[in-house]
Amino acid sequence: DVQLVESGGGLVQTGGSLRLSCAASGFTFVDDYVIGWFRQAPGKDREGVSSFITSDNSTYYSNYVRGRFTVSSDYFKNTVYLQMNSLKPEDTAVYYCAAGKGSDPTLVDYDYWGQGTLVTVSS
Repeated sequence: DVQLVESGGGLVQTGGSLRLSCAASGFTFVDDYVIGWFRQAPGKDREGVSSFITSDNSTYYSNYVRGRFTVSSDYFKNTVYLQMNSLKPEDTAVYYCAAGKGSDPTLVDYDYWGQGTLVTVSS
């Protein structure tokens, strides 16, 4: 079975940094998957943050985080990371990673979700 486990959330001050991890099992990054990062702030809808394509290492970012967040991966550990810099209070949310079979983040169905990790940015 595919499983995703996030870690790395916490409390940070405005302007600080955090690195989230998403450890995947049940498939390898040699396979064709899209790993997405999403977030949901209190009282708001879930929104996409970034996408990572395992087949070619492509990455995509939402306008809200482009230039501040960076996705990387460790194929040996089957883990994707979300490095978050210059954090703002509006980045406060539960962050989820999700995975779906395929290579197009606009078409993939995210069938697998992690449990989420809370990021709180204080002002």
